[in-house]
Amino acid sequence: MTNVIVAFSKAEDAKNIKNILMKNGFTVSAVCTSGAQTVNSADELGSGIVVCGCRFADMVYQELYECLPKGMPMLLVASPSQWSGKAPDDVVCLGLPLKVQDLLSTLEMMMESLAKRRKKLKSQPKERSGEEQELIKQAKELLMERNHMTEAEAHRYIQKCSMDSGTNMVETAQMIMSLINI
Repeated sequence: MTNVIVAFSKAEDAKNIKNILMKNGFTVSAVCTSGAQTVNSADELGSGIVVCGCRFADMVYQELYECLPKGMPMLLVASPSQWSGKAPDDVVCLGLPLKVQDLLSTLEMMMESLAKRRKKLKSQPKERSGEEQELIKQAKELLMERNHMTEAEAHRYIQKCSMDSGTNMVETAQMIMSLINI
């Protein structure tokens, strides 16, 4: 489920958009009427999509976008003359007058894109520093020497211990080094 924050300077506009989204199966996590409220809600939620208007009493959409957590896309609902084709990459613009079906299909498309991006980031292995790689290598060498394991067996042993204990491989390698070097 993706968080949706609805932010418009007029409370009535925000409420109407929220109602449209809720009736069509979207979960609206927050409704805001200022840029500061929107930033606070985005920080609390950490991820999601902001559906907003162009201007607030305290900032315009560009300033709001710069204050949002990195990777949080924005769906800007405004007159084309207000954004004049100069929106940042993560900002999708919908022109006024707003058609409900355009709003729903655009938001659905953004949610799918966000889900794909998250899945891609999750599947990428975390890069280890040279120091961390060296520590794992030393732990494997120690296991190979003391327990007569092959390199693959030592690696698998560290992996399994890591999974069983709920720690990462670097922490497991540190534990192995400290236990064997007693």
